[in-house]
This record gives sequence, C-alpha cells and structure tokens, in this order.
Amino acid sequence: MNDKKYPVQKSEQEWRESLSEKEFNILREQGTEAPFTGELNDQYSDGTYLCKGCNAPLYKSEHKFDSHCGWPSYDKAIDGALEHKPDRSMGTIRTEIVCANCGGHQGHVFEDGPTETGLRFCVNSASINFIENQVDKDSEK
Repeated sequence: MNDKKYPVQKSEQEWRESLSEKEFNILREQGTEAPFTGELNDQYSDGTYLCKGCNAPLYKSEHKFDSHCGWPSYDKAIDGALEHKPDRSMGTIRTEIVCANCGGHQGHVFEDGPTETGLRFCVNSASINFIENQVDKDSEK
C-alpha cells in the first residue's frame, strides 16, 4: 500500500477487524470483485455512496450510470473525495482512485465515459456503502 498519511489512520490489524476479508482485500490490497457480482452495481436510488473504510462521501447518485462493465460507474466524484494515482499493474498504465480520507482503493477512472465529463469512475461495490436520501415528511404535506 501507499506510505502517504491520510486523515484516517489504522493499523493493518484494525483494518482487518473493521472490514470483511473481501473488503480488506479490495480497500487495503487493491483487489477487485468479479464483474456483475457487486450488490451496488444495479443500485439507482437517490442518495450518496460512501467509502466503506471511513464513511467519507465519494459519489452522488445523480452521477451514476450503467456502463455495462459490471461495476458501479460514475461520471464524477464529489470534489476532493478521491486521489488519483498511476497504476502500472496488469501490464498497462491506468489511473487508480483511492479515498482521500483513508487511502482505501476504490477502483480506477477511465477517459471513456459517455457523458459530458468523458470520465468513467469504475468502482468496486465492496469498497462503498450506499445511504439513501431521506425524504422530509413535513415537506411532503
């Protein structure tokens, strides 16, 4: 992993205790889940996607789209939420995205998105949580 000091710091043991084995593999060891297996791939409710490692807000639902790649995809992240890093694994150069708050691996960003941003943030479901927008019952009256 990266030696950078992030606002949220935990020992390897603390990370292992707070994450499932799969989450630890993805967030702390740059793993990935198989395409079309993540529980949030087909989630399109209104809300916010948070880092599973530290609960920092990363993406808004209005930026999610179906990229048909098998992972949740967004055309924009919340400003300042992610750090971009060169990734030379897999025999190619890609841009890894990590949570700017805890350094947790989210996935990669590609410049092949179909929207005006031209970006596709390709994210592992196991690296994020979804919080649905709460409807204010008083405003519905």
